[in-house]
Amino acid sequence: MGFETVFKRYELKYFLTKEQQQNLLDLMKSYMYPDKYGRTTIRNIYFDTDDYRLIRRSIEKPVYKEKLRIRSYKKANDDEPVFIELKKKFKHIVYKRRLTLPQLTAINCLSNNIPLPVSTQIADEINYFCSYYGNLHPVVFLSYERDAYYSVERHDFRITFDENILFRCENFSFNSEIYGTPILPDNLVLMEIKTAGGIPLWMTDWLTTNKVFRTSFSKYGTAYQQSIFKKNKGGTKNA
Repeated sequence: MGFETVFKRYELKYFLTKEQQQNLLDLMKSYMYPDKYGRTTIRNIYFDTDDYRLIRRSIEKPVYKEKLRIRSYKKANDDEPVFIELKKKFKHIVYKRRLTLPQLTAINCLSNNIPLPVSTQIADEINYFCSYYGNLHPVVFLSYERDAYYSVERHDFRITFDENILFRCENFSFNSEIYGTPILPDNLVLMEIKTAGGIPLWMTDWLTTNKVFRTSFSKYGTAYQQSIFKKNKGGTKNA
């Protein structure tokens, strides 16, 4: 297989201005190298119950939470492979399981609680998840442009920058064009540090010197709070 199917790591999030991002990119030239694919437009379809049980629980910041989504790194037709990803977080550690299926098969199975047509441990976990929640269906299409960088010395240390984060609650297909409502101001970039261990000293020094602090942020959670929750509650702002 040409991709990882199991992840266990910390995912630390920070907001940067464009100026801070450029300053950090200049520093990273000595320590990181860019992903060979360059800037990628990531497309996600998030699944939830009729009452948004998964994201409502996630927003409460419990010790354990989980999400289910389908992801593609490019525009994809119905018969092209996409990733089904089961993402869990327990005590700040992220566990992710994923497998690939054709887009139409993936959406149909998850939306109708049909067992996945593969026999693996990961498929069993996803099948159990769908059976447990019972009435999952697509609720948010979320896209963003990502630049990824890898450590020269440690393969487990990675930095990503996400911009132009857009969401919509319609047209759940990876064969569609990119459009939607932005969830961040134009001058902000979401940086994520993904690591199985610690953060290198040069990075911690930069974060401290520039007073950049870790934040709690969920793309799907923000989309839910900005649109779906307000619509369901007649404009109430507090989640």
